Amino acid sequence: MKTIAKRYDREARLYDLYEWLPEKLVFQKHRKRIFPELSGKILEVGVGTGNSLEYYTDKADVTGIDFSPKMLAQAQKKLNKLGKQNIKLMEGDIENLPFQDNTFDIVVTACVFCSVPNPIRGFKEVARVLKPNGKAVFLEHVKSNNWLIAFMQNLMNPLSVRIFGFNMNRDTRNNIEKGSLAVQKDKHLALGDIVRLFVCSK
Repeated sequence: MKTIAKRYDREARLYDLYEWLPEKLVFQKHRKRIFPELSGKILEVGVGTGNSLEYYTDKADVTGIDFSPKMLAQAQKKLNKLGKQNIKLMEGDIENLPFQDNTFDIVVTACVFCSVPNPIRGFKEVARVLKPNGKAVFLEHVKSNNWLIAFMQNLMNPLSVRIFGFNMNRDTRNNIEKGSLAVQKDKHLALGDIVRLFVCSK
């Protein structure tokens, strides 16, 4: 995890620049739809440079964590400009969340589990800190069920991990279920079945 955090530290200042195109073409419209609907005590894991922060309403009491201090610094700049008092940011590791059991109404991620070294452990931590009647919301890019696309993802994955630190070929639904969460909704959002929304319970 420390190695990946250092990589994101190095990329923090330019991260929004090279993520600009996929963010504008794919992810922004889904953030705009998903995040305003969230309310209660919320944990956003992997808050990154804060691309979701502007979409929370005042009905949300948000804690955003990330394992990269320099990514958090970029997020804090955005938060300062937004002037929102219902969001706080802190350093944290999804594989070892610094919170007590049954703390949050909602745990949410956006394009995070592609870079978690042990995703199953991460999902188990999400389940642990989620309240019994809470929900987990994951906006993620995953391995396609199309064999040809999946073959290309497997082929390109070593390069994406080495250069960018994320995996293109994660079987995220399977990892969610192994991580003690039940999938209530699995919606295909973009790029066929690659970009998906999972809504889960304990």
